[in-house]
Amino acid sequence: MENFNFYAPTQVLFGEGQLKNLPNVLEIYGKKVLLVYGGGSIKRNGIYDAIYRLLPDADFTIVELGGVEPNPRIDTVRKGAALCHAEKIDVILAVGGGSTIDCSKAIAAAYYYEGDPWDFTQNRGLVKEALPLVTVLTMAATGSEMNGGSVLTNPETNEKLSTGGISMIPKASILDPTYTYTVSKWQTAAGSADITSHLIESYFSQNAGASVQDRLAEGLMKTVVQYAPVALEDPTNYEARANLMWSSSLALNGLTGRGKLGSWSCHAIEHELSAFYDITHGIGLAIITPRWMEHVLNDDTVAKFVEYAVNVWGISTEGKDKFSIAKEGIQALKDCFVSWDIPMTLPEVGIDKEKIRLMAEKAVEHSTIDQTAYVPLTADDVEAILLNCF
Repeated sequence: MENFNFYAPTQVLFGEGQLKNLPNVLEIYGKKVLLVYGGGSIKRNGIYDAIYRLLPDADFTIVELGGVEPNPRIDTVRKGAALCHAEKIDVILAVGGGSTIDCSKAIAAAYYYEGDPWDFTQNRGLVKEALPLVTVLTMAATGSEMNGGSVLTNPETNEKLSTGGISMIPKASILDPTYTYTVSKWQTAAGSADITSHLIESYFSQNAGASVQDRLAEGLMKTVVQYAPVALEDPTNYEARANLMWSSSLALNGLTGRGKLGSWSCHAIEHELSAFYDITHGIGLAIITPRWMEHVLNDDTVAKFVEYAVNVWGISTEGKDKFSIAKEGIQALKDCFVSWDIPMTLPEVGIDKEKIRLMAEKAVEHSTIDQTAYVPLTADDVEAILLNCF
């Protein structure tokens, strides 16, 4: 296990009815609030009205920024930062899923930066001070409610890149599982695949000996596998929604990834799909991940894949060679995604072979997967993985 710095300062208010505490949480930071949200689902599910009942009665002033995109765009960040200056905002309230929260993080940091916030994706060192951020989560997926990362899209350059910093970590997050009851089956499946991918990316790392992190990751993966089908069948099952929501937060708050080496291969590849085709992130990850596993399975990695197959999927080892066990584990993951009605080929999500080579080259250019990934990947490797997704 490598040396690490684990810092997870977010105050989490978990459970049904926790929104009532929002005024007390916000007033620590000020009374002028920028309310950031996405496509308007918070108006349909009642959260928007609830916020307007709670905050004005407590003398808060609300300024709105709606319409954050599923893959948040840098123009929206620029608009939000300008709005914060014009309205003298004290605190940002992000209500939504990972896209809304990611966008809000970048707005919070851009407020104190004189240059263009897209610069953050080129140099994380530019992220210094940020406006305080409070979140109300409405979708279990990215874990953005409890970490300092942010992924942004620049449509003009077809780039989807990440940034982050300690100052971007939300000060507090309200996690009410009932707010995810209205999430569609498609987004529930995509979010569950996203959580699973976060855990897999950290699980398969270059170093050995981080057993605590791996056992936690295995438990969280098994939890998602157990509860995603329940939520898909019964969207208002509180137990299922609660376990998925908390798994989302723990999967990417650093708990399972600190002390481990390596860059994330599947995310680097999928970000190119989203940048060029604007597909749902979790769906792209579900398509790519089993194909990546098949590509990197070799004599050096097979033992870890056996560990994964046995500990996560309960694959029997009796009378089988190690590669057979490993392949059964990979197939179990693929079968799981299929059972969630996730399309498992790129043509099903509108992607043809025209830009495959370009996206493969960009995946390497925009990351360090050719150097520090679990198994280093060249553009040829990425191209082969993507072609296997057809």
